[in-house]
Amino acid sequence: MNWKKIIGIIALVAVIALVFFKLKNNKETTESKVYQYDKEKPITVNADTIRLQTIDDANTYTGTFEPNKETKISADIQGKINAVLVDVGSSVSKGQTLIQLDNSLLKLQLQTVEVQIEGLEDDVKRYTILTEADAVQGVQLEKAKLGLKSAKVQKATLLEQISKTTIKAPFNGVVTAKLNEEGGFAAPGIPLLQITDISTLRFTVNVPENDLVQFQNNQTYKINADVYPDISLSGKISMIGSKANLGNSFPIQFQVANTKNLTIKSGMFGKVNLSETKQEQGILIPTSAITEENGKAKVYLIKNGKAVLQPITISGNIGNRTIVSGGLATGDIVVTNGFINLFDGANITIK
Repeated sequence: MNWKKIIGIIALVAVIALVFFKLKNNKETTESKVYQYDKEKPITVNADTIRLQTIDDANTYTGTFEPNKETKISADIQGKINAVLVDVGSSVSKGQTLIQLDNSLLKLQLQTVEVQIEGLEDDVKRYTILTEADAVQGVQLEKAKLGLKSAKVQKATLLEQISKTTIKAPFNGVVTAKLNEEGGFAAPGIPLLQITDISTLRFTVNVPENDLVQFQNNQTYKINADVYPDISLSGKISMIGSKANLGNSFPIQFQVANTKNLTIKSGMFGKVNLSETKQEQGILIPTSAITEENGKAKVYLIKNGKAVLQPITISGNIGNRTIVSGGLATGDIVVTNGFINLFDGANITIK
C-alpha cells in the first residue's frame, strides 16, 4: 500500500474534523450570545378592576372655556415708560391707570401755548377797542382772532396728547401678561400689557351636523366645568356656527357667568349636557387597553395569575375611554398597560 496516500487521507480527515469542530464551536458561541426569551418568566403589567361607572355621553358635548374679552394694550403715542402700576395677576377696573408715559416735554409745550393764548387774548381786546375807535384797521383784529383760534387748537391737541400718556384699563379684568417695564419705550402698535376679562366666559363646543337641531339661539343649557363636575352652570347660546370646521362639525358658543366662588380659568374643559334624565351606569375601560385580532376587539384579563385574551363588544367611546357592552363583568381585572411580549397564557405580575 502507498504510504503517501494513507498519510494524505488521514490528513484530509483531520482537516475535515477540525473544520467541523470549529463550525460547531462557533454555532454554540453565537447561540449563547442571542437573547432567548423565557416564556415562563412573569410579565409586569398595569391593571384595573372593572366597576360600573356613569355613562353620560349620550347627550354630552365637550368644550373649552375662553375669556369673554381679552386684549393687548399698547400706547397711542410713543414715549418713555415712567411707571408700570400693575403686575401679572393684578385685578383692574375700567378706567384705572395702568402705565404712565413721560409727558414732561408736552407739558412744557403746553405752557408755551398758554402764554401765547394770553398774549393773543390781550391783542384781541386791544384791537377791538382800537377798531371801534377807528384807530386801526379791522384786518388787524381779524388776524389776532385767527391767531387766538389757532393757539387754542394747539392747546387742545397738546392736552389730548398728554391724556394719551396715561394708559388706562378699557374694561374690568385681570392682567395676564406684562410685556414691558419701567424705563422701556412705548410706541403705537407695540403691546405693553394683556388684560383678560373672565367674569363672563365663552364656552365653545363642536357639534356634528346631525345634532345641530338640538341647539337654538338664545336658549339656556346646563354646563359643567371638569374641575367642578358637581356644580351646574347656566350657559346661553350666543352663536351657532354657519360654516363647518375640518372635522365637519359646527362650533357653538355659550355665554357663562364665572361666579366668584368658582373662578373657572381660561383654557379649562367642560361639558354641555342636554339630558335631564337619570344617567346610565355601565362599563368603561381605557381605549388603550383594547387590542384587535382578526378585526375583533379583545382585552387581556388576569385570571389565576395568567393573561387570558377575552373578546369584547364595544358600543361607543367617551374621550379616551370605551364603553363595553359585552364580554366583561364587574370584578374582572383588565390589563391597561405593559403589552410588550404579552401573550395569551403568559404569567403575570401586577405593578
